[in-house]
Amino acid sequence: MAPILTRRRLAGLAGAGLLPAPALAQGFPSRPIRMVVAFAAGGNSDTMARLIQPRMSAALGQGIVIDNRGGAGGTLAAGQVAQAPADGHTLLFDAVSFVIAQFIHRGTPFDYERDFAAVGLVAEAPYVVAASAASRLRDLAGVLAAARRDSVAYGSPGIGTPGHLTGVLLAHRARVRLEHVPYRGGAEVARDIAAGTLDVGILTVGSIKPVIDSGRAFAVAITSARRGGIEGVPTIAEQGFPGFDQTSWNGILCRSGTPEPVRRRLEAAVDAATAEPEVRARLSQMGAEAVRADMDGFTARLARERGEVSQLIRETGISFG
Repeated sequence: MAPILTRRRLAGLAGAGLLPAPALAQGFPSRPIRMVVAFAAGGNSDTMARLIQPRMSAALGQGIVIDNRGGAGGTLAAGQVAQAPADGHTLLFDAVSFVIAQFIHRGTPFDYERDFAAVGLVAEAPYVVAASAASRLRDLAGVLAAARRDSVAYGSPGIGTPGHLTGVLLAHRARVRLEHVPYRGGAEVARDIAAGTLDVGILTVGSIKPVIDSGRAFAVAITSARRGGIEGVPTIAEQGFPGFDQTSWNGILCRSGTPEPVRRRLEAAVDAATAEPEVRARLSQMGAEAVRADMDGFTARLARERGEVSQLIRETGISFG
């Protein structure tokens, strides 16, 4: 009888490219997986990562260690994964900012397109265009009318976020002036809207909904192609801008060059985690929707969104400085 291959031996053969696809998948993971989260502990993205962590671990039969590397626009976390072996044991948990980062941080020692491969989406969520109750703005038409008369300032969770890009795209299509005011996060935008010191914000449902529920803000539009996040609120597309679709997402990536069977095993683990009713319900409470972990679809989405950002830069001259 042939000797049974140890996990260490399997890993060595996999690295040398000498194992068939099924054996690669069977030998993975051979040790605990490190999930590098591109955000500080305690925020929505970190909460999502920790929500799926034990479910993925159960599906893979190995522990998953969360490593928060927030800061520098996500480049700290991405840099950690870009330097790791392409064996699937180091993952990047990031958001849509991953797509935009390459246009902002051009001096990184790694390449966002070359050095990473998609594993699967976890969730996506629309942003909300909200107006302070202290302002006289009650709907999107009113916001745009005010912007035609004079520039309207809008806050977002930061430069390069979906809130920022939504404002740029909306101003471009409506041919109005919207002045971007970057904050350090959605909570700060929501605070100033509640206080009446900021008239308009474009931010996540989770950040602004408590302020809306308290009557200190109005939701005037949803940024995604279809309604969601807050019941009854129309989309920007419905209000005169067909095809308008800006959403936030969270997903998992690995080093490019990771064997496809390993990526497929990881994809299946993400899918198993997000399929659980408890996970889906918790994500819904956060204003997000669980997404099927389609590795190929995620790859195509990354390419499409990079193209959209590049086109927006060309058409508007947007600066990320």
